[in-house]
Amino acid sequence: MRDLDASGDPRLRIGSLFSGYGVLDLAVEHVFNAKTVWFSELNEPVAHVFWHHWPEVPNLGDITAIDWSRVEPVDILIGGFPCQDVSTVGKRAGLAPGTRSGLWAHMAAAIDALQPEWVVIENVRGLLSSPATRLPAQGDDHERRNHGDATLRGMERDPWHLGDTAARPLRALGAVLGDLADLRLDARWIGLPASLVGAPHQRFRIFALARRTVPHPAGNGLIARRGNARSGASKAWDDRAVASDHRLCAPRTGWLTEQERRIGDAVVPDRRTVRRWGRYADAIARWERITGRPAPAPALLNNADGPRPAPAFVEWLMGLPAGWVTDTDHLTQNQQITALGNGVLPLQAAQALDLLEARSGSVQGLHGRCAAK
Repeated sequence: MRDLDASGDPRLRIGSLFSGYGVLDLAVEHVFNAKTVWFSELNEPVAHVFWHHWPEVPNLGDITAIDWSRVEPVDILIGGFPCQDVSTVGKRAGLAPGTRSGLWAHMAAAIDALQPEWVVIENVRGLLSSPATRLPAQGDDHERRNHGDATLRGMERDPWHLGDTAARPLRALGAVLGDLADLRLDARWIGLPASLVGAPHQRFRIFALARRTVPHPAGNGLIARRGNARSGASKAWDDRAVASDHRLCAPRTGWLTEQERRIGDAVVPDRRTVRRWGRYADAIARWERITGRPAPAPALLNNADGPRPAPAFVEWLMGLPAGWVTDTDHLTQNQQITALGNGVLPLQAAQALDLLEARSGSVQGLHGRCAAK
């Protein structure tokens, strides 16, 4: 077991990047029985939602301006870096310097500086197919780099051509996994849809779990080739200390244990559910059973603009407790929908980490989970 921290808490410590409203934190806290000790979120209204649930945790602010030498070390570093440039519904600019998805370089720099034992990454399906662009290394033929007519059919034709030369394009996930390998982390990844855990929608996501293999306290600086991950003096948005009554096993994830127990339960929709939801009745009834609460009204009615999705319904679709995002004065209804749309289901992420752990046989053996309250 690891040494106690200054507060006497034996749990592993999580550093959270691109944190949003904390759904990946929920899954990692649940699987590792860990605690989040700091986070980084640039969107201030969304950060207030995170603060509402983790009131003792400081926000480090803009990831591009953080001086990692001044940041508290953590055991687990997690993050879902921006997906806009790798999403299948975006412009497909890819993982490249200057793109929002290229902010992966700053997460990699944080890994290099902090040397966490574990790294957890979440992103969209497009990570499997979008290209990645590396900055030129010495001896590269820059004119032939990632030519414009490169297609997915031309990528990685065999195991020995993984984008190591300038003329061969590289997938975004391949670049991320390669960077993790450069940082001496052994990584496993999986892609799965939310429907696998019983959700009434697909929402396919990629998850990666990496563990440090060779101690390297000085860092290796290999990641500089992807971009200029500059250090700076990002100002934390608050300086609150951990409360003296900080609990060893926060009740925030107890409901996830209950959801896990209900996956696969046989459910037959009653007549009222069939009348209300029609052909969607089976899916709705199953998710009501797993989440432990009835589905809210799916739409808000507006005579001027017509019906639009109800934030409370989207929150339910994400498997969150009622009010996790919607019980806030900091987000408008449109902002709530946007924030929820950028998230991942905690149950989906927890199941992905379980499956990755089963392959490595390491997480459960080291860290027991909190029991449901």
